[in-house]
Amino acid sequence: MHIPFISADTVRERVPMTAAVDAIEQTLRDGFDTSSAHPRSSVPLDHGSFLLMPAEIAGTAGVKVASVAPDNPAVGLPKIQGLYLLFDGTTLEPTAVMEGSSLTEIRTPALSAVGIRHLAADKALNVVLFGTGPQAYHHVHAAAAVRQISTVTVVGRREEKVTDLVARLTEDGVTATASTDRTAELRDADLVLCCTSAREPLFDGSLVNDDALVVAMGSHEPDARETDDTLLSRATTYVEDVDTALREAGDVRIAVDNGTISATDLHTLGHLVNHGPVEAGGPVFLKTVGMGWQDLAVAQVAYHAEN
Repeated sequence: MHIPFISADTVRERVPMTAAVDAIEQTLRDGFDTSSAHPRSSVPLDHGSFLLMPAEIAGTAGVKVASVAPDNPAVGLPKIQGLYLLFDGTTLEPTAVMEGSSLTEIRTPALSAVGIRHLAADKALNVVLFGTGPQAYHHVHAAAAVRQISTVTVVGRREEKVTDLVARLTEDGVTATASTDRTAELRDADLVLCCTSAREPLFDGSLVNDDALVVAMGSHEPDARETDDTLLSRATTYVEDVDTALREAGDVRIAVDNGTISATDLHTLGHLVNHGPVEAGGPVFLKTVGMGWQDLAVAQVAYHAEN
């Protein structure tokens, strides 16, 4: 049996951001039922855990196996590593193995960009970006794939990381600055991107203007959140899947537990893509946690680009 291995560089080469955005959106347009998606599972290990994310879409199956080793950064290794295994959906014959972190790197901001495409104002956007890591960087370029970006204001805990990201974005041709007055900048933001590991709200939700879109993707734990009840009480909220959000999305789960919103207030990306946004006042909030079907949608693009 010969099973091709698709490297991280090849995944990135074969799947430009626009192709990933289109693949995820098309999966929803084709009627994929996110409520039927297999949930992620975690398997504890002596030095960390495995995250398993299986999926099946229209004759293709796959699973991402990610290892989470908290002590790795101390020895110069990534905390999260992984592989994606792609199978024929009928025979379950393995068809490809590909590097997994590159899929996450692409599909996470691509998912956000699907929401941005349908929910953000159709104009050059003033962006406030919370976070300085890889996902923060890639989210700017994902947003730029579907909307024109006017300015990006970077907010982070460590000044040197903020400076480095501003410099990197500037080299890419993005007008980027470091935050000096978070309050004023939030009031002027058209798009707020939350790409952090924060477990408590990053800002006062009353500061977000009524026409803004807030995207939060930084956690998939029920007790961690990047946004507060004030924002959720004002916003029209979209999620990938209602049950998944209630199980994994702290931003949503905590607000529901507090009685600020109810499960019936949640709208799905599938409904958005196929029927358009609901009519409501106030800001819009998109919370994502990442689901296995998104990895599979992007993995198929990487595989079929050569086959």
